[in-house]
Amino acid sequence: MEKNEIMLQGFEWNLPADGKHWKRLSSRALSLRLAGVTSIWLPPAYKGFKGRDEVGYAVYDPYDLGEFNQCGTVRTKYGTVRQYQHTIRMLHRFGIKALSDMVMNHRVGADEAESVKTHVVSPTNRLEIQPETQDSILYTKFTFPGRNGRYSDFQWDSHCFTAVEYDKNDPDHHLFLIDGKSFSQDVDGELGNYDYLLGCDVDVQQPDVKKELIRLGLFTLRKTGVDGFRLDAVKHISASFMEEWLSALRQQTGQELFSVGEYWSSNLSLLLNYLESVHYSMSLFDVPLHYRFYEASRSDGSFDMGSLLNDTMTKAQPNYAVTFVDNHDTQPGQSLESFVSGWFKAVAYGIILLRGQGIPCVFWGDLYGMPYQQIEPVRHLPFLMHVCRKYAYGQLYDYFDHHSIVGFTRIGDREHRGSGLAFLCSNQEDGKKRMYVGKRHAGKQFIALHGGFPPVRIDNEGYGTFHVSGKNFSLYVPCTNSSRIRAVLHQKIKLLHF
Repeated sequence: MEKNEIMLQGFEWNLPADGKHWKRLSSRALSLRLAGVTSIWLPPAYKGFKGRDEVGYAVYDPYDLGEFNQCGTVRTKYGTVRQYQHTIRMLHRFGIKALSDMVMNHRVGADEAESVKTHVVSPTNRLEIQPETQDSILYTKFTFPGRNGRYSDFQWDSHCFTAVEYDKNDPDHHLFLIDGKSFSQDVDGELGNYDYLLGCDVDVQQPDVKKELIRLGLFTLRKTGVDGFRLDAVKHISASFMEEWLSALRQQTGQELFSVGEYWSSNLSLLLNYLESVHYSMSLFDVPLHYRFYEASRSDGSFDMGSLLNDTMTKAQPNYAVTFVDNHDTQPGQSLESFVSGWFKAVAYGIILLRGQGIPCVFWGDLYGMPYQQIEPVRHLPFLMHVCRKYAYGQLYDYFDHHSIVGFTRIGDREHRGSGLAFLCSNQEDGKKRMYVGKRHAGKQFIALHGGFPPVRIDNEGYGTFHVSGKNFSLYVPCTNSSRIRAVLHQKIKLLHF
């Protein structure tokens, strides 16, 4: 009997750089599985430019998973390669899939510089490229002396990259396109062409670079045993290459390799166009939904809740959506800071965890808090994850039909005894809504696991009238006797102390 999927983003930006995170994840594998987690997006495991302090996105050597003395350290911020492998084995032991965070767009921290002819590119329009060349000193040579050819003898130099933002001869941080190179065309159109993001921009149009990146993907799968990928910054990488890369790995391994791409845009049309361009070979994070949550949480009640799901992946392509409330990029202090306000967090998690559309991704910082920034965990999140696992089954009925008070129901199914629920939320006033929960529940009571309201008797047509307080949510589930009510409420109290 299948359970609902819950993905966990297994880190936040400001984790301590103590080399103990792989151990933390291993020790929590069982409790996370019991909480309903079915997959974990692991942080970038390879050696980064800042060594022990590197979160993982300034990639130096993707073959060094905490094994070689490079960038001033053997271990990474999270631990050693053996601890990483052990963590994945522990996750598998408890039926949790592991997703590797693959950062293929750029490299940072070259070992040597090269003399290269370049063209200066306009910072506001990458289509404006100065025709004359200049002599540049670029840090583009990656020789990985600490690894000494282990796993791959491929060395990166200027022919592997399209553009770099730092020239030793001209340190004003222009963007320098390497002579003879061109940006990929099937990328996001922001700034004219958004191929370049940072560091040394990987040229995936080069045949030997393509082969090396496929070799890297196969190495990652075989060395670690991960089950799929979170693909970083796909809007900056050729769409045709990303499809080719995934296809090659799937063909050569015979594995499904679930993958979700980060295409950071609130414009739904761009995400849908990208899905088509990669022929639906991956899912995408529902960035538009995140921004809807953010706007609703900050509007002081003026946001139209009836429109909450409009123009989102969840509504347009739920089978290819990974939904989230916040992540490491949206938390306070980050470049994409758009942190959903605390009062609305549980409402947003209720929506992504319980509606059954898209795969919900829970943020580590919301589940465990962010001590460095003195941010507490979302108190009701473990409880909502439990409700997802136990009750959120059956056909969905939406009631996004009011500017302030909206809700939905799941009618349950026969495979999950006692399943079904009614969820209601408000960003302004107290209220109520008559909602359908299915004729199979006629005559039953639905009790309020959250909200503090009396039980609701379901009528012969399968409807009940459910209540909610202003700026809050209520959650009802079916219950047939008082002993079961006590047991369910006791479980909720335990989960609030997760």
